[in-house]
Amino acid sequence: MDTNKNIFIKNKLWAIILVAQFLLFYILSKIEFVINFFSNLFEWKKKFHVQLFSGLGFSVGDAIYTIVLLFLIVSIINLIRKKNSLTLKRVLILINVTYFIYQCFWGMLYFQPLIIKKLSNKEVKINNSNLKNLTIKYLELCKDTREKVSEDKNGVFRINNIQNLEYEILSQQKHLPGYINEKKSLEILSVKSSLYNGFMNYTGILGYYNPFTAESQFNPHLPPTNIPFTLAHEMSHQLGYAKEQEASFIAYLCAKNSNNIDLQYSSQLYVLKSLLRALSKNINNKDFVLKSISQYSEKMQRDRKYELDFYEKNEGVISDFFGMTNDLFLKSNQQDGKITYSYFINLLLIYETKKESY
Repeated sequence: MDTNKNIFIKNKLWAIILVAQFLLFYILSKIEFVINFFSNLFEWKKKFHVQLFSGLGFSVGDAIYTIVLLFLIVSIINLIRKKNSLTLKRVLILINVTYFIYQCFWGMLYFQPLIIKKLSNKEVKINNSNLKNLTIKYLELCKDTREKVSEDKNGVFRINNIQNLEYEILSQQKHLPGYINEKKSLEILSVKSSLYNGFMNYTGILGYYNPFTAESQFNPHLPPTNIPFTLAHEMSHQLGYAKEQEASFIAYLCAKNSNNIDLQYSSQLYVLKSLLRALSKNINNKDFVLKSISQYSEKMQRDRKYELDFYEKNEGVISDFFGMTNDLFLKSNQQDGKITYSYFINLLLIYETKKESY
């Protein structure tokens, strides 16, 4: 016990510095010109990192994560066995440096002005009527688009060319509405298959953005219906949108004006499922939700069954754990975990209403 106390006392300075960093970045997050500074820093950083890492055929960020994870595992074992003060010091220094870089490169972007304020100054109320109208609209869009896409031998949606899809998303980012997006689009593609894609099947994680290397990672083993929108979502993070539901909205905008039918179908299906999920929170909408699902076309039903079979096969303790930790992470970054789907619905509803008013 005395040894344990001694090694922590010897390294209390690094623990104090970490707490001081928490307080510092909390204060900085309240200052507008500081947020603008970090947004501008990100614009420079993303271009530099994409140029630096895009040419490598593997995820550099995943390799870094692996090295750090191994270091932490070895360090924890040493701490338990040897009570080594130097080992604890190295761990605390690593945590301090990592946290500082993360906040400078990415964390402060969570405090950027909200997209919803750019869309409208008026509060748009979500009610059953407008949600149901949008659901009917996107159900019909999905049916129509599903007829145009390719299928595999089992009649399930198949993506024609993933790389063409990635370049199409990159191209569409250049044409986002100016009143919504002021960020500079990238000229170079830096989207990679995750080194952990086999493990990701069991986590419920579809993709992720690495703030240290500006790489977008995705799981190529996902159901094909999920992949195009996941790519667009992660590339929206790469563009500079930190909040999950804002990244989804930017992905939706990229898909909406695209001629790529794979991207259109995946996006429309994401919107439809988000609307049905929002409606299902009210028990009075149960019949409407079930009826809507029953009205999926035969081809959409095959896609839905493939998705359900995939997630049922891979669900378990690991996916529950990662779902819980992801919720905690979102809440720690001024988001509301799973219930932030309502924010995406708000953005979608305001945008659709504004568009129809012209």
